[in-house]
Amino acid sequence: MRLLVVEDDRNLNRQLVDAFQEAEYAVDTAYDGTEGHFLGDTEPYDAVVLDIGLPGLDGISVLEKWRRAGRKMPVLLLTA
Repeated sequence: MRLLVVEDDRNLNRQLVDAFQEAEYAVDTAYDGTEGHFLGDTEPYDAVVLDIGLPGLDGISVLEKWRRAGRKMPVLLLTA
């Protein structure tokens, strides 16, 4: 299973990636909404963990763009 973690807090991002990799998932990561949107729009992910409060492009906007483009992968939204 291939996952994308989009989280700007580098410590939380690393913790999530470590936990998923320990569970033997393939994980890509992004630290801002622009990069996260690009990866989610161009790569085949089985699921995404997406922070709402991201620099560049917020998580809700990223999700809206993916859905308008027909991207249907499950997304788990994070918020502080």
